[in-house]
Amino acid sequence: MPFAPQIKIAATYMRGGTSKGVFFKLSDLPEAAQQPGAVRDQLLLRVIGSPDPYGKQIDGMGGATSSTSKTVILDKSSQPHHDVDYLFGQVSIDSAFVDWSGNCGNLTAAVGAFAISNGLVDTDKIPDNGICTVHIWQVNIQKTIIAHVPMTNGQVQETGDFELDGVTFPAAEVQIEFLNPADDGEDGGAMFPTGNVVDMLNVHDVGEFQATFINAGIPTIFLNAEDIGYQGVELQDAINGDASALARFEKIRAYGAKQMGLIQDIAEAEKRQHTPKIAFVSQPKSYVSSSGKNIEEQDTDLLVRALSMGKLHHAMMGTAAVAIGTAAAVPGTLVNLAAGGGEREAVRFGHPSGTLRVGAQAVFENGQWAVKKAVMSRSARVLMEGWVRIPQDALK
Repeated sequence: MPFAPQIKIAATYMRGGTSKGVFFKLSDLPEAAQQPGAVRDQLLLRVIGSPDPYGKQIDGMGGATSSTSKTVILDKSSQPHHDVDYLFGQVSIDSAFVDWSGNCGNLTAAVGAFAISNGLVDTDKIPDNGICTVHIWQVNIQKTIIAHVPMTNGQVQETGDFELDGVTFPAAEVQIEFLNPADDGEDGGAMFPTGNVVDMLNVHDVGEFQATFINAGIPTIFLNAEDIGYQGVELQDAINGDASALARFEKIRAYGAKQMGLIQDIAEAEKRQHTPKIAFVSQPKSYVSSSGKNIEEQDTDLLVRALSMGKLHHAMMGTAAVAIGTAAAVPGTLVNLAAGGGEREAVRFGHPSGTLRVGAQAVFENGQWAVKKAVMSRSARVLMEGWVRIPQDALK
């Protein structure tokens, strides 16, 4: 019985922030996968190694975590005054679907570098030395992001002394600006989809909790750590090793998604794993990070723990950091109150791997809150480039 041969597809494996993913130029994909649909999804699933009932993604490029089960498709931008169109696909580990409902803020740090190195940015915009400013159109959420990429002798500079908690080695700093990250929100909703900075969320057979629902960076549900039985200093094993806790978080997330207007029925949350995110906050406390680093109470303004794709994240998603910075800038949100309340334009929060600073400028205009820009620093690096191979019959 003959078997279909493997095909090879040009790809680059990159780290961006605290995530890793497989990057493609749209034009390098097989023709049938250059359009959205089942063929493209099947290709990405096979590249990453999903669905995998063992949960390991051994037969693919994925790393069996939400941070490493990611794909990116880039093309020269179709939008005026932009350089590159950035489409992100979060690949499920154990199920046969790709979630296109949101952005990956961490991998955004690698988009500019890839675009420069792969001919997607006009050469007259690229300095031999200095900073190349790359205007990115984020296709999933229809937003503008600006990446400031360092250049040395005509090449993207990847090495440097910038340290990012959650990443082992230092690298070059890439500053990322998320412009109007909450303007109109996702699916046409407002920054605060209920119109309130704090709501009550009633979850059947779980309980009733205070919650802040926000569309900024990525739709996010914030809870108080103490309200759900935590202190805010937890590391991954404390949550991810507790199956009942994960099921409770997922149920809260599903009810929150419905209250935010992102889904119409609770059951729809199963097919929308990437958004919304769920996170819990608390006032600063001392703790030991996952690397053994002592984080002192005075090192942070607040503590945040966030879940992604059903598991506690090892650090912090970039898009969730935008939500944290934005919510911290708005008086009265749970995030703002955990940070001490009042007006602020930047916040440093503690996460399982250490700390992160994010800035955001929020204004109250036309009867509602809006944020003009959120800023953070990340780093990025090419890990491998060449081709990935998948069986030809995977595209059927």
